[in-house]
Amino acid sequence: MNFWVPLCFFLLTLSISPPVSTAQLTPTEVRILLQVRKLLEYPEPLRGWTNWTNFCFLPPSPSLTIVCTNNRLTELTVIGNKTKTSPPKQSTLSKSFSIDSFFTTLTKLSNLKSLSLVSLGLWGPLPPKINRFWSLETLNLSSNSISGEIPASLSFIKNLTSINLADNFLNGSVPDLRPLIFLQEINLGNNKLGPGFPSLGNSIQIIVLRNNSMRSEIPTGLKKFDQLTKLDISYNKFVGPIPSFLFSLPSIQFINLSQNQLTGALSTNATCGKNLRVLDISQNLLIGKLPTCVGSNSKASNRTVLDSWNCLSSGNSKYQHPYAFCHREALAVKPPAETAGKKEENRIKLGVLLGLIAGIVGVAGGVGLLVVVIVKRAGKRSTEDRFDRSKMEKISVRSSPKHNVNARRVPQLTRLLTLGLPPYQVFTLEEIDDATNNFDAANLIAEGPQGQVYKGWLRDGSQVQVKCVKLKQKQLPQNLKRSMEGLSKMRHKHLVSLIGHSAVTYQDHPTASNTVFIVLENVTNGSLMDHLTDWRKKEWMKWPQRMAVTIGIARGVQFLHTGVAPGIFGNNLKIENILLDESVSAKISNYNLPLPFQVGSESHLHGEGINSNSHLSSAEAEKEDIYQLGIILLQVLTGRLTKSATELDELRIQLEESLIEGPSTLREIVDSSMIGSFAYQSLKTAVEITVNCLSRDPSKRPSIDNVLWNLQYSIQVQEGWTGSGNLSAQM
Repeated sequence: MNFWVPLCFFLLTLSISPPVSTAQLTPTEVRILLQVRKLLEYPEPLRGWTNWTNFCFLPPSPSLTIVCTNNRLTELTVIGNKTKTSPPKQSTLSKSFSIDSFFTTLTKLSNLKSLSLVSLGLWGPLPPKINRFWSLETLNLSSNSISGEIPASLSFIKNLTSINLADNFLNGSVPDLRPLIFLQEINLGNNKLGPGFPSLGNSIQIIVLRNNSMRSEIPTGLKKFDQLTKLDISYNKFVGPIPSFLFSLPSIQFINLSQNQLTGALSTNATCGKNLRVLDISQNLLIGKLPTCVGSNSKASNRTVLDSWNCLSSGNSKYQHPYAFCHREALAVKPPAETAGKKEENRIKLGVLLGLIAGIVGVAGGVGLLVVVIVKRAGKRSTEDRFDRSKMEKISVRSSPKHNVNARRVPQLTRLLTLGLPPYQVFTLEEIDDATNNFDAANLIAEGPQGQVYKGWLRDGSQVQVKCVKLKQKQLPQNLKRSMEGLSKMRHKHLVSLIGHSAVTYQDHPTASNTVFIVLENVTNGSLMDHLTDWRKKEWMKWPQRMAVTIGIARGVQFLHTGVAPGIFGNNLKIENILLDESVSAKISNYNLPLPFQVGSESHLHGEGINSNSHLSSAEAEKEDIYQLGIILLQVLTGRLTKSATELDELRIQLEESLIEGPSTLREIVDSSMIGSFAYQSLKTAVEITVNCLSRDPSKRPSIDNVLWNLQYSIQVQEGWTGSGNLSAQM
């Protein structure tokens, strides 16, 4: 009896204890993984591997996931911190790296079903031998520097359900992927692929071709894609009409056709699928009225429609071009067919002629308006010193359309510019710790009186920045919830947007009890200052590119001033705080966050506005933002970074005088690397609004709406003149 009692107890304990697995990868696959680590030049997630590592039981982390099935590797995810850039930069693997040798080794893991190698600095053309992954279902090679064409052999991996090759340097035509009958998702965004739309199977659900070199019509074959939920072909050069069936696809939820050259009128009788939630057709050449199902009278109140900067008669006229603009530009768009015929050639010539006439009329009108203003104001000149009197009295700046300047509004256009951003979320403190590796000092980017900024990686692999903001403890209980709601609204295409936050108030965590952790998107393409000082980048920054950047900055400021209530002012607008993303779109960083109890700040959410300079009223801080924006515009125009107030005044005076003295003087002041790329009237308009922003009298500085309207007018003049084939930069 005494023998059986211990034995039974032992067996019972064994039965309720979790089994200890002795599973291991085969020695061959262990050697392959160690070789992969070497070929990837020992990235941080793999540095701890040894011959004795039990790979199948490594705990998953945001940067490394390994899954084994029957002692074979079936899933490998490695996420590094090397951003997309051309080799042999430091953020890519070294010159000795061979992508062919790497995939020769990696494809020996023949049981892989999921492979994700993100931000590891891979460079070179993708080898055809990638088809050796015969079991692969998910392939993610995004955010590397892979170049060349996509190999046709990719279509031989029959089990593929997801392909993500976004954020690389791929070019050429996409191979025929119709043999991939199980393919549900493809993301080829931010490459140089084109010109034709990819051939895909009917089971596809998500298509992302954003920011490529596509130049074709939208194929009618999409009509068969009854499972398609998301279509993003923005920032390409797609031409022709929008097919009427597109809005009514049975499963479609998200359509982004913005920033293309789509023309013609939409069918007013077009129907919309019941699942359609977001439609962006902005910045094309569309005319006529919106279909009833997406117009302002649509019954679908939860449907978001962005239609600005077309020539639509049913859109908000403040954010539409005149009909002639789209008509002229549409005629100048080259058709995709190689044998378009003489009829199309004649239409293009007509477009050029119309553009030339429009340019001449625009210049004559501008000169006439300037003369009228100078004559009317000549009698008002004072006897003050010529540099002290306001020369802005002599400068004509167009006024934006009239509106109630005292009303704080939330324009529909700015509210919709969060499309493409990840959803806002509230993080746990554990997730913040994981993202920053427990606030590892190696991840510290910056440190100031209000806290620190760390780089981090979320569990989905995306790189972020985590800002630790110190709070006033005494105001925390009554203001925290309200302020967090304000933070969630700080999302805009032209801001370094907030992805989420974590606010922990319990007392057993000494840091979190008085700190909010703010998670921001990571922008890695450098600052505007970098692009104006690095000669290689500066050569690319011609006048149209600089105008696009400045309009982006102005839209970001407009959102801060009028897109949230109350408006946010005192935003520390400096050229080094303007970051550029991979598509060279401007994003304002270090702007004022709506945290009234932030250390060093005395502003209040219930006031007229939020500003970080407690000695300034909201109205004064608003005008200070305009002045700082003027400094940025001046630096963009001249290519010179002002280092003192004296230097700034000298440049401002030179700009003022050049507007009076004529084109040749203005040409001598602007950045010489822009010569030959601008229309004079476009440049002159930008200089005029810059000088007004820099007015010594804050009351004479324009509103941000007025600044944006003039910059948009400037780029419209530039586009019209460019379409005529005769730049006035030859003055």
